[in-house]
Amino acid sequence: MPLPIPRQRAIPAVESGQAPAASPGGTSKEEAPRKDETVENTTHTNLTLLLIEDDPGGSALVPEMLDSTGKPIRVRTARNLTEAERLLTDDVHCILLDLALPAAGRTGDEDELGVLKHVLELAPRHAVLALTASGDAERGAEAVRVGAQDYLFRDELDARLLSRAIRYAVERKRSDTAERRLAEGRMRAQENRRLERGLLPTPLLEGSSLRFAARYRPGRSRALLGGDFYDVVRTADGTVHAMIGDVCGHGPDEAALGVELRIAWRALTLAGLCGDELLGTLQKVLEHERADDEIFATLCTVDIAPDGRRAGLCLAGHPSPLLARAGRPAQLLPYDNNGPALGLLPGARWPRMEVKLGAEWSLMLYTDGLIEGRVGEGRRERLGQDGMVEMVRRQLSEGLSGEALLRAAVNEVRDLNGGELTDDVAVLLLDRGA
Repeated sequence: MPLPIPRQRAIPAVESGQAPAASPGGTSKEEAPRKDETVENTTHTNLTLLLIEDDPGGSALVPEMLDSTGKPIRVRTARNLTEAERLLTDDVHCILLDLALPAAGRTGDEDELGVLKHVLELAPRHAVLALTASGDAERGAEAVRVGAQDYLFRDELDARLLSRAIRYAVERKRSDTAERRLAEGRMRAQENRRLERGLLPTPLLEGSSLRFAARYRPGRSRALLGGDFYDVVRTADGTVHAMIGDVCGHGPDEAALGVELRIAWRALTLAGLCGDELLGTLQKVLEHERADDEIFATLCTVDIAPDGRRAGLCLAGHPSPLLARAGRPAQLLPYDNNGPALGLLPGARWPRMEVKLGAEWSLMLYTDGLIEGRVGEGRRERLGQDGMVEMVRRQLSEGLSGEALLRAAVNEVRDLNGGELTDDVAVLLLDRGA
């Protein structure tokens, strides 16, 4: 949509709707900048204007100006874009650009606003005011459309008009920047949700009598989810396969690798692979997809027989699951044959251990974020697996189960740590009733 061309450029900020119009017969007190016109973060700092124009005497066009606190607005003058780039330091708040300045490397009217576009690329975080000839409102409006905050007529400049225009241009630029960051934040949130769906999928347990619960808590100050991931699927023969893993690191690359490993695990499991053959293939996937040779991943896989009374366990550098059975204290499954993490040793093997589950049980798989939190006075010691087992035993004795148990476990670990955990925590629970 084309911008409307204003009939009169008396006070640009007024015409743009950023401030109320001044009274024609206002006194000097009314003309002084009001406190509410002050731009945030510039109250206690002198405003600095960078004037870009090629007339050696053109600086006379810019009168002496005062900011809203009565401090003088400093003016720097550049005769070309090369000088402007040198003078464009962090303390410059606004740029006043003469649109008559010739664009370097351009001739004729190939691009009337080429110099403005160059300045906008040079100073994307700065407010820009365009200076044009009197009556050339169309060109000024086009400059605003391209990216300038406002435009002024060269022969209408005075101290009050220009100082107000500078302050409002800075404020509008700050507002535009805030809106852009908000939009970027929303986009990141959408990306995080998509990534979360990849890391923490809906289990495929149709036809199984097992109950499933899971909980994930990102570590402190995390913009994206970390490298923790899990999955549960039931194959055609009735076997329920579960896994949980952790890619070292917390950045988007690690999270993306976790998604790839999780998807690869599901595809390979549904294709019939299990145990050592499955983990060996996943290691090849990791080696080809990781960004650095030092990236590795720990993994725990469990395949539960169709009758639900026994399971196979493979550990690749990962903490052993916790098994709770009726009438017995919860305990860790054996981990003597724990193989190395994926990506550490070429040609590694991961033995599959047979485990008896019984008729009624709960099996909890977790990442190391659950056991590496600090505990005790001074927070010098880690909770560790023994502390975690003791905690879960107590919570089970209090009648907790399913999602309530996982929520209580994660919250208590956080409380023991004295605040948010530094690592991500993923926990999943499979239950079989009598």
